[in-house]
Amino acid sequence: MTGVPASAAGGGSVARATKAAPRQVSLWNIANILTMIRLGLVPAFVALMLVAGGHDPAWRSLAWAAFTIAMITDLFDGELARRYNLVTDFGKIADPIADKAIMGAALICLSSLGDLSWWVTGVIVARELGITLMRFWVIRHGVIPASRGGKMKTLAQGVGVGMYILALTGPLATLRWWVMAVAVVLTVLTAADYVRQAVVLRRAGLAAASGGPVAAVRPEPAELPEEEPRER
Repeated sequence: MTGVPASAAGGGSVARATKAAPRQVSLWNIANILTMIRLGLVPAFVALMLVAGGHDPAWRSLAWAAFTIAMITDLFDGELARRYNLVTDFGKIADPIADKAIMGAALICLSSLGDLSWWVTGVIVARELGITLMRFWVIRHGVIPASRGGKMKTLAQGVGVGMYILALTGPLATLRWWVMAVAVVLTVLTAADYVRQAVVLRRAGLAAASGGPVAAVRPEPAELPEEEPRER
């Protein structure tokens, strides 16, 4: 005999089971709403960019405002989801789609209007799509951590594209060229380093699965690794 009433013991089990029950997160939480707003801003941005032939300064300013709001929501939705445990399957899928949709739409619009070389758009879009496929290739072996390189790349792209959306002239037009040049360089460098780390990470995972040595193929810290996928 333990001296503990059966009802009390049973009550403790129920309490533990209740405590262990997974928390149901509503689809309509603030993080997902911000992601939905960003998705909705994509067609609005495209429409504003193409009004009046795409070269009216007033409409371009409105398009810049839509782009800026979309980029700002990108700063907060993932952080809110992680901090307040608002992670949902919808957010995990919709958040990266929204990120790439607004940036891809802006680049394609700018190139279509003749404001940005198509090769710049091609490099950035191909890189983002390629890295997304690479993530699926190594996801079961682990996640490459966030870094300054990936964050600097995202910041440079956002600032550079934003400056091209505005009808800038004079020294500011020259400055935006240099900002975009930095963005392209960071895009290529972080992509190359991401591929290197992904290959090493996959080798480490395969070695661990086969019972071989893992330490020899463990990925080393890099100067410009890719940003970590948001846990949304």
